Amino acid sequence: MAKIVEYRDIPLDDLVIGKAQVRTQTPGKEIEDLARSIKAQGLLQPIVVCAARDPNKWEILTGQRRFLAHKQLRRDAISAAIMDERVDEGQAKAISITENLIRRQLSGKELKDGILYLYNLYGSIKDVVEATGLPRQKVQDYVKYPRLLPELKQLVDDGTVDINAAVKAQDASNDDDGVPDPEVAIKLAREMAPMSGIQRQKISDERREHPERSVDDVIERAKSGARVTQINVTVTQGTHSALQQFAREEKTNQDEAAASLIQEALIGRGFLEE
Repeated sequence: MAKIVEYRDIPLDDLVIGKAQVRTQTPGKEIEDLARSIKAQGLLQPIVVCAARDPNKWEILTGQRRFLAHKQLRRDAISAAIMDERVDEGQAKAISITENLIRRQLSGKELKDGILYLYNLYGSIKDVVEATGLPRQKVQDYVKYPRLLPELKQLVDDGTVDINAAVKAQDASNDDDGVPDPEVAIKLAREMAPMSGIQRQKISDERREHPERSVDDVIERAKSGARVTQINVTVTQGTHSALQQFAREEKTNQDEAAASLIQEALIGRGFLEE
């Protein structure tokens, strides 16, 4: 894995902005503000670069705004941390997202776009989490939202349903060709919103196993309760604390959080069909 091996000043003319920079929005007045800050306090954090495709250039992985501020100040060079090898676009995007997140200067849209790019590149939430160090729940939510129907996005945006209910509803509304039915999806989402995780899963299972049943019948069967078995387990204090944190992030209770984790693990190990 590429790592920083040197710090030194690099002439601005020798730098190019990498395509993987997360900040895709055109810099505006914020560059002027940053330039004033750098003029008064100096550069507090070097940019990060690697060798560009042009052998005479360096590619900026993080620090686009700092670079542009230096150009505005008519500086000749900028302090940079140099990586020991070129990185591919996915690695560069991960570095840029993580660095900007730590600096708390990345907008919600830019972060969502960056995470979605990485997800499409790597193909799994696990790989995105490992590449960026972001919380798994944050990555999951940002990956789920873009694929929702516009009608479901609106329900999530106005707080009518949570993202998990919306995704479950959309998937449960798919026809035989995998195309979601907006009317069915909206109805299911509204019904799923106050339901427990087990009831939501029951709806998904019923829709998949009995597509001939009406939506109202499926919902009623889920409300009547799924057959469940209660078990007691003993865990360490650390595991219990982690479970509580997971439950809070999932906006559910401890029992349902534990049930979902057990189910996910069993599916992953091949003991339970998804």
